[in-house]
Parts: sequence; structure tokens; C-alpha cells
Amino acid sequence: MTQELRKIQTQGVHHITLNGADRQTSIDFWEGVLGMPFVFDQPNLDNPGEGHLYFDPGDGRLITIFTNEARTPDPTAVPEATGSLHHLALNVSQASFWQVAERLEARGVKHSGPKDRGFMDSIYFRDPLGLRIELASYRFEPPEGCRHADVMIAAHKIRVARGDHHIDKVHLADAIEELVARRHSSLSDERSARNPYDR
Repeated sequence: MTQELRKIQTQGVHHITLNGADRQTSIDFWEGVLGMPFVFDQPNLDNPGEGHLYFDPGDGRLITIFTNEARTPDPTAVPEATGSLHHLALNVSQASFWQVAERLEARGVKHSGPKDRGFMDSIYFRDPLGLRIELASYRFEPPEGCRHADVMIAAHKIRVARGDHHIDKVHLADAIEELVARRHSSLSDERSARNPYDR
């Protein structure tokens, strides 16, 4: 008898766990460079010889690190083979984003420089253990009651309908306008664009 297939519905990232080196390297990077509060500390329950450090990346979710004092930091780039992690992207505000290059350079850290992704700005660098980190900053705020993902899917549909290569600012602006019209009521019967300056 074949069982009916059903989804296992996820509701967000719970946490991400990385293999670290020594404890202090993790604290110095995740809290001392990226500003994540160090919120929880206990042994690795599957390996008592390791520590398990927990950091808050800013949204209440967790980045956790398995540490071992016998491991030393190795900055060699982490292999990016099929099935492995390519990079870890973290959200920063636009105010913070435009300070990233200078603050990395003050530590002697090589980076990609700002990258224009159309809907966001990105900068890439490696952590002390060779993991590629992306600091990403959205170029838009979603309308009240919407998420960034709602704007992204609406902008994607607009882009595809117009035959454009990739999402850019105009698609985001039009998506936000569409979402507001769809989700927020108005007393006006006619909500099209008008020009009150030409009377």
C-alpha cells in the first residue's frame, strides 16, 4: 500500500551550525567583527570534547559554532563542491552596508567591494576559517503587512512579464505599488496614477 506524499512545512531557519576552531576565534569573529551577541554556551551534546557557542545574528534566530581548543584557524578557502555551502549571507542595513569595506580594511581583510544585485547590495569576504560570508542589504522596505519575499515574488513576475533580464529597482517599486493596492483598502474608486500639478 502506497502512502500519500505530504509536505513537511518549514517555518523559517531555526539555526545554522558551523564547525569552528578554538572558542576565542569564534567569539572574536561572530561578536567582535559582526556584532552578534554571544547568547548561549554549553558542551556539544554529541561530542563532549567540543564547545557549542550560540550567537544571535539579529533576528532572534541562531548561528551556532562547534569549537575545539585543539583546532587552529585555517584561512584556506572552504571547498565549494556540489552539495556544500557556497556562502552564508547575513542581512545588514544600508547605513551599515556602506561602512563594511572600510571596517574590513581596518582589520586587513580582503573583500569583493560592493556588488550591485539590483534588489540588494552585497559584499563578500572570508571568515578566519575560510568560509565565504556575504553581507547583503535590501534596497527596499516591504509595505506594512508584507515580507521581503512577497515583494520579491511580485517583482519577479513583473520582470518576467516585461522580458527583463534580472530584477532591478523599477520592478521593486512597481511590486510595492501593486502589493499596496492589493492589500490595503482605499475609499477611492479610482486608484490609478494622476497628476494634480497639471490642472
